Amino acid sequence: MQFARINDVTIHYQIIGAPADRPVIVFTNSLGTDFRIWRDVVVRLAGEFAIVLYDKRGHGLSDVGQLPSSIEDHATDLAGLLDLLSVKDAVICGLSVGGLIAQSLYHRRPDLVRALILCDTAHKIGAAESWDARIAAVERNGIGSIVDAIMERWFTPAFRRPESTAYAGYCNMLTRQPVEGYLAACAAIRDADFTEIAKTIAVPTICIVGDQDGSTPPDLVLSTAKLISGARYEVIPDCAHIPCVEQPEALTAIIRAFLTSISSGEVSP
Repeated sequence: MQFARINDVTIHYQIIGAPADRPVIVFTNSLGTDFRIWRDVVVRLAGEFAIVLYDKRGHGLSDVGQLPSSIEDHATDLAGLLDLLSVKDAVICGLSVGGLIAQSLYHRRPDLVRALILCDTAHKIGAAESWDARIAAVERNGIGSIVDAIMERWFTPAFRRPESTAYAGYCNMLTRQPVEGYLAACAAIRDADFTEIAKTIAVPTICIVGDQDGSTPPDLVLSTAKLISGARYEVIPDCAHIPCVEQPEALTAIIRAFLTSISSGEVSP
């Protein structure tokens, strides 16, 4: 395991190397998860691309950090990690809140960003009232009290079968996140609005969404793609909010095709 002290926060991360001429992909995970959600994508891309995985503050093995925290704080953490690793001109692949972090990173440190892969995310996610209600529920009864409702958004009914051991495992992942970190991230998402920033994105971008996503539905993700000049838009069938878990082969194929198009010059800023 690898750890770094960034902005007075201990960040857990992992690097998977590749030939020096290959692009670097940085994966930023969703709310209530750690970087293990990317495993089935990473094993398909390892060797083709250099890969950086990390647990954002308040999740996985990383510190919660000083509270409250914002999406900008998360982006500053990621920038600090990439500076430490001497990574520049990276492809940032952000899922859900990870996509907000990716947009903020581009706004604050465009020198670090070669392209954006925005998975099941948007320029603004959810209404303040819904986030306040979720925060209140977790404060009263813990993360376990909202698991069923969250899983209905994360995964399709086919994945949520009672006999699915993977489904049980992801329920465990959610409930075992630090409560303080989860609540801080909820508040950060609530307060984030990147509508104007999305309009300024000038690197190759693709917006991807599961056709049954209950957290950032296809129409919302499409509206984000329309804000970004030249952005591509892809829908993954039979998938909800976490395509790297539910449809990793499809997501990997889209990522590989997008990066190939950038390398060939088919897609340019």
